[in-house]
Amino acid sequence: MSGTVTEQILADHLVEGSLEPGEEIGIDVDQTLAHDLTGTMVWLQFEALDLDEVKVDEAVQHCDHQTYQSDHRTTDDHRYLRSACGTYGAHFARPGTGICHQVHKENFTAPGKVIIGADSHTPTAGGLGQLGIGSGGLDVAVAMGGAPYYLEMPAVVNVRLEGELDEWATAKDVILELLRRLSVKGGVGKVLEYTGPGVEALSAHERTVITNMGTELGATSSVFPTDERTRAFLARLGREDDYVEITPDEDAEYDDEVVVDLSTVEPLVAAPSMPDNVMPVAEAAGTPVDQVLVGSCTNGAYEDVLPVARLLEGRQIHPKTEAVVAPGSKQAAEMLARNGWTAELMAAGVNMSEATCGACIGAGHVPASDSVSLRTFNRNFEGRSGMEEDTVYLCSPEVAAASALAGEIVDPRDAADEYGIEPPGFEMPDEYVGASDGDLIAPDRAADDAPVKGPNIKAVPLGEPLEADLAGPTLLKMGDNITTDHVIPATQEVSVLRSNVPELSTHTLKRVDEAFADRALEADGGFLVAGENYGQGSSREHAALCPMYLGVEGVLARSFARIHKANLFNFGLIPLTIGEETYERIEQGDDVEIVDDVRTAVDEGREEFTIRVDDDWEAVARLDANSRERELLAAGGKLPHTRQQFA
Repeated sequence: MSGTVTEQILADHLVEGSLEPGEEIGIDVDQTLAHDLTGTMVWLQFEALDLDEVKVDEAVQHCDHQTYQSDHRTTDDHRYLRSACGTYGAHFARPGTGICHQVHKENFTAPGKVIIGADSHTPTAGGLGQLGIGSGGLDVAVAMGGAPYYLEMPAVVNVRLEGELDEWATAKDVILELLRRLSVKGGVGKVLEYTGPGVEALSAHERTVITNMGTELGATSSVFPTDERTRAFLARLGREDDYVEITPDEDAEYDDEVVVDLSTVEPLVAAPSMPDNVMPVAEAAGTPVDQVLVGSCTNGAYEDVLPVARLLEGRQIHPKTEAVVAPGSKQAAEMLARNGWTAELMAAGVNMSEATCGACIGAGHVPASDSVSLRTFNRNFEGRSGMEEDTVYLCSPEVAAASALAGEIVDPRDAADEYGIEPPGFEMPDEYVGASDGDLIAPDRAADDAPVKGPNIKAVPLGEPLEADLAGPTLLKMGDNITTDHVIPATQEVSVLRSNVPELSTHTLKRVDEAFADRALEADGGFLVAGENYGQGSSREHAALCPMYLGVEGVLARSFARIHKANLFNFGLIPLTIGEETYERIEQGDDVEIVDDVRTAVDEGREEFTIRVDDDWEAVARLDANSRERELLAAGGKLPHTRQQFA
């Protein structure tokens, strides 16, 4: 193999296409993952493909979002996921085992392999030299059946790291610095590949913090080379045999370069309500903090919580501030307890949560009204916390701990003298120990041989073949950066319906317009109109599946987020790109007609379509789709298309 790390891994897995930016490629997949909010649809779709067994090396099903099982429908989902894994040959992680990316890192992530996951933060694996790509659940189901995964060959950007992090600066601040520079759209169509002398100054875990939040840049993936730090990390996990050395060639060519001097990175926060609204923590200092949450797939590892415990040791958090630690895995929680740090956190006034994603998606620890929540999470989209008009800041664990003491956002460098705290430093354990073996049920330990479905688990709706005539009202006009949380929220009351599309669809776009679902069903067809970066955020395919179920025929947008655009193709909704003038002119309620014979135009590869609005004016819309994506549209989506192929 030769070239960049990205090119080496892709070349080793390439089955179709060429590694030229913009060209579609098909790659073999080694591993897949899903969690309980995406996994039910993954397995229902896998069943709908009439397949007998999983064909990838490791397929892992996690239960990490709804671990409290506060509704029998959630518990039914978990039982179904366990039974599907046993039936078809996948690993099952019990509820409470931990967050999928942390648990996968502890047990399965391996350099040089390819993993696709039904979660947008699957690129976390890149910190260990594994190429991780987030995707919709249908793509995961098809890959589990042995088919290639298709994507547009991304540009590979060299993020050259120089120097070393100063005291109080962390890996979280590195990725926040990149978000400040590049924005939430800065990584679209790209893999961020980290190189340079600064790589050696970062531990393997710190690298995974950075690759985790490359997702917030919109990047296809992020990846580091491997070295002795990678080997040592795997050895601590008892998996040194998984180590493979992967480094870029000396003459590797990149499509672009970004240079970050780690010695200049300072403590940062992302202010409400977007991960790229980044500023030095000093600029937010003095903001009262009602709630501090430490955890998530970004900063929930033992190495992330340990500095918090050290900073709070022998101290108490501010009386007006609530603090919660949610370890990223049961293994991390056990290690904290065995080493006495859980007791220190509790003595400081911190509540300990189960290892879960819950608070990150608004399913638990919802902030109070008119309050400020400071979190070590990766997203602070408006309303994602479970409170519609929330005020959420993102930060490092060190900033979180210092602010919990002060009751307000503080720069830990300024708070050091007042609270008698010193930089906690970064420390990795000699070995990682824990009871994850009992919580991970391998296929050879499976207790089920047939899927078990509760009454809330319904069959997957199938799309209809594309018709020649597409016309209907503009059902909803939206602005820029509409997230999949806007389309289908992940809050408790909505997430219990993930296995029941007819019921779930009633919540579609409710956060934008409460009447949308009823209006869409009554219209029996029509279009969504949006600004730039439509569909950013989570990989949840329900954000395309539910509009399809309601009769939406397509989306007209200034631009699309990568995973969501793929999901629109997967469910037969035509994604058309429109110009700024068209976007400004079109109004909600306007009747839209695609003038062309749509089916013929899609089949023939036409890129430009004429849309007529209210029989009054016309504009050009573009379909950026390759031949395979056009086949998906014509068939009514990937599920009916793949059923035909597998048959």
